[in-house]
Amino acid sequence: MIKIEGLHKSYPIGKDSLHVLKGLDLHIKEGEFVSIMGSSGSGKSTLLNIVGLLDTHDEGNYFLNGQLIQNLNEKKAAVLRNKFLGFVFQSFNLISYKTALENVALPLYYKGMGRKERLKIAQEYLEKVELGPWANHLPNELSGGQKQRVAIARALVTNPKVILADEPTGALDSKTTDSVMDLLKGINDEGMTVFVITHEEDVAEQTNRIVRLKDGVIISDEYTKAGKLKTVK
Repeated sequence: MIKIEGLHKSYPIGKDSLHVLKGLDLHIKEGEFVSIMGSSGSGKSTLLNIVGLLDTHDEGNYFLNGQLIQNLNEKKAAVLRNKFLGFVFQSFNLISYKTALENVALPLYYKGMGRKERLKIAQEYLEKVELGPWANHLPNELSGGQKQRVAIARALVTNPKVILADEPTGALDSKTTDSVMDLLKGINDEGMTVFVITHEEDVAEQTNRIVRLKDGVIISDEYTKAGKLKTVK
């Protein structure tokens, strides 16, 4: 699903440049539940941005669903994002003046779907994350965990191939974190590829595979206990 070969990325800083990713090789198969760990500056956010088609790489190859990603303009990148990727962020990124239902329906608007149909589908996805009764509430009327569930429903509503979650539990307490991780596990159990950026060890242990970055290189890539059990099955 995600295949990266010899990936390099640098950013200019004045007359110099900061070499962030240094020849990464990474293969994530369809249906995997993978966490990317690393301290600040390790390159994990840069990797997420490249995988999410929000940034470009300098050298190497990136394949998404078998397609080589190169020379994309913003329009083509947006089409691929809308087709293959769903995003979940630490800060939720909900529109404050739109209800939970309207927030979830928004990606379907960009697909050109009519209002009645997109609200019907959005309601179904709110039910899926157990927030059906909260459909007409604004974000400021929801708890942090509820906001993240709305964000997950929004990510799922276009039926993407991959969920990219950037510190999805970073703003949540431990109980709510477990609830959100259970939801992501359920999504993965249905066959969706889930790619999580996190700095929390207990969150990473709930995924099936942990890839650790340090100074722009992968220093380990191992299955968790949950991942080994899943592989045995």
